[in-house]
Amino acid sequence: MAGHYPPPPPPPRPPAPPYGRPPYGGPPYGGPPYGAPPPHGPGYGPPAYGQPQYHYVRMRPPPRRSAGGTIAGIFGGLTALVVVAILGLAAFGGTRDAAGGTGTTASPGGGTGPASAKEKATGSKLYRTGSLTPVSCRLPEIQPSAESMRQFMETLSDCLDASWARQFQKAGITFDRPKRVFWVEPGRSPCGSYPAPGASAFYCPANNTMYVGLKHVVETSGGEPLSHYAVYARVIAHEYGHHVQDRAGILLYGDRQIETGDRATGNEASRRIELQAQCFAGAFLGSERATLPMTREQYVAMIVDVRGRGEDRKPPDERDHGLGRHYAGWVITGFDGRDLTVCNTWTAPSSQVS
Repeated sequence: MAGHYPPPPPPPRPPAPPYGRPPYGGPPYGGPPYGAPPPHGPGYGPPAYGQPQYHYVRMRPPPRRSAGGTIAGIFGGLTALVVVAILGLAAFGGTRDAAGGTGTTASPGGGTGPASAKEKATGSKLYRTGSLTPVSCRLPEIQPSAESMRQFMETLSDCLDASWARQFQKAGITFDRPKRVFWVEPGRSPCGSYPAPGASAFYCPANNTMYVGLKHVVETSGGEPLSHYAVYARVIAHEYGHHVQDRAGILLYGDRQIETGDRATGNEASRRIELQAQCFAGAFLGSERATLPMTREQYVAMIVDVRGRGEDRKPPDERDHGLGRHYAGWVITGFDGRDLTVCNTWTAPSSQVS
């Protein structure tokens, strides 16, 4: 009949993430398999160019200038909109030198200068602290209301506070817990207004605060059932991961690469930061699998969601967060890993952070 055409062939199934075990064929997620595999097969969700996913943004506060007009402390600016959560770049214990200058810079964990900053990224003491110590986190069920989501996020954030505080104590690094703003109505932060275009969650380094929209995070999940709690828990754990990078001094090196390098160098540094936050999120969820068990369906839903937030649609030279297979793969790496060493994206080959 005129006007009727056969449907286009389905897009090719994406390759499985190159990190960790696939979610099918065993209970690394805290329970036996449940039900049949999803119809798309044993991959990690539909291609990123399938159903559009809501974008997150990376927000950084405006530069602070001295009386002489030069940049005295660089917090950053607003970068491209991308599918993932926010890059946290913090104001460290001292004043940063101007955009890659040669002056010394105090930062958490001790030490000064650019060389020390690089060491904190590539050889952080956190990597040598083993796995995260379980804190027996138990989360309330999410009901369809903003207040229920707030309770879920507050409880989860308390667990993250306890978990990472213990890890920093192992490393001998001072740790300050992030502040939280779980919002319903629009507002402003030192990093800009929220909701920003495409943003439902971000970490603002200017005031060390996580911002998450209680309704927005559900609206931007692509209709994910609230029973798939890990989809939402991963968002908070990722933002918290940026605070971890901030407090450990890891971000200083990445910040300088972004500010002073060429586009390719800056984008790769950004991807290493974002993918490490993914790994830290997976490490936390994996450490709590005894009290936060995931059914097969819940685990797969999390990986499908993350896989769909990759930058597969963008040209290689514009990717500053990573392909879907890497964005999902580093979550799996952290979840399966028994040691934070696996989250050292700074020494990973470029092919694993593309």
